[in-house]
Amino acid sequence: MSRALLLFLLLLGACSKGPEADLQYVSQARSLGAEWALVNEQAGKGQVTPTYAHSMHQWLRSSLQTASSALIQPDSRYGAEIRALLAEPDDAAPAELRAHADRLKQIEDSLESA
Repeated sequence: MSRALLLFLLLLGACSKGPEADLQYVSQARSLGAEWALVNEQAGKGQVTPTYAHSMHQWLRSSLQTASSALIQPDSRYGAEIRALLAEPDDAAPAELRAHADRLKQIEDSLESA
């Protein structure tokens, strides 16, 4: 019984933090979006092989999906931004990917100052 109560209290504590608990996932998604932009920029210049770009796209999407599914508040503004980033095609324009990363950075900064 006490074990179940402890688990309940831990879950309740995690939920009460709300967006602050999601800060690490917002930060991770921002970083992944920026890295995706860099990969696409380098691919566009022929500085990486198509095989490398493809494997990076798979890894980036997998990591973004993991961050998205770990959110405590997936219906938040940052959750929507992460989903929008995931909706981009693999060969999305670097500027578009950076715009998502910039919006996530603004959200990250606001969560850090809260």
